[in-house]
Amino acid sequence: MVRRIDVTGTGGVRLAAWEFTDPPKAGGEEAERKHNGRGPGVLLLHGLMGRAAHWAETARWLGARYRPVGLDQRGHGRSEKPTDGPFDRMTYVDDAIAAIEQLHLAPAAVIGHSMGALTAWQLAARRPDLVSALVICDMRASALGAASQREWEAWFRSWPVPFATLADVRKWFGEDDPTLERPKPVRGEYFAEVMAERADGWRPVFSRRQMLAVREAWVHDAHWEELALIECPTLVVRGLDGELGRAEAQEMVRVLPRGAYAEISDAGHLLPWERPDDWRRALEPFLHAEIPT
Repeated sequence: MVRRIDVTGTGGVRLAAWEFTDPPKAGGEEAERKHNGRGPGVLLLHGLMGRAAHWAETARWLGARYRPVGLDQRGHGRSEKPTDGPFDRMTYVDDAIAAIEQLHLAPAAVIGHSMGALTAWQLAARRPDLVSALVICDMRASALGAASQREWEAWFRSWPVPFATLADVRKWFGEDDPTLERPKPVRGEYFAEVMAERADGWRPVFSRRQMLAVREAWVHDAHWEELALIECPTLVVRGLDGELGRAEAQEMVRVLPRGAYAEISDAGHLLPWERPDDWRRALEPFLHAEIPT
């Protein structure tokens, strides 16, 4: 069962959180607080352009021991998309703090993919009292630079929006996108989940202009110092063909006070969805060892 719980983020922005376990039957806030007793809280943070629903399969197996909650971060999914933001890094961290506190998840394991991983480790560095364990999935600590941002601008312009059908969405992102080296059907499915039907066809549920603004807030900076401040056990996971290279991932583990490393073969940036069984095998032993239930 999945239920939506609204969270009030920074500046009063409404954020949609999604709990992937059965809720308490009655009792108001006190029952909600006791609901934590069903298992330690886990906050799932998607990447840029993602949504909490992408975590559904991961949340299903997490739900056997934990209380998994996915957050549609601002500008994404069914959360509000404020026209002028803010979309800076600390606002995203504050939103995640609001979710943990308002949903009584603390101390929570925080699992983040890509941008969500950066939010997760900045959260852990800033509020160690709220985070019991951390999983960083395919996110770099090094600055990506202005050239990377220009590439994204060009990529967004290349999208043939609107798409006539969801099948066209799957085909373009899974096969026809010129940035692909080889077909990736999982990528097509991933992007089909962030499209909505409009009068003229299928369009993304997010604003590409806003996504560029979100990305602008981190691509020019390195984030190594924040890694060094993280007190909790942290697992860095990368796909063999992902965006996070092996040398950088292993250096991140070295910088982390309590870092661990996992690598998944035959996987790229979307490794939790490309290799879900391997993803689970990488996470479960770490979570079971570090989070008492």
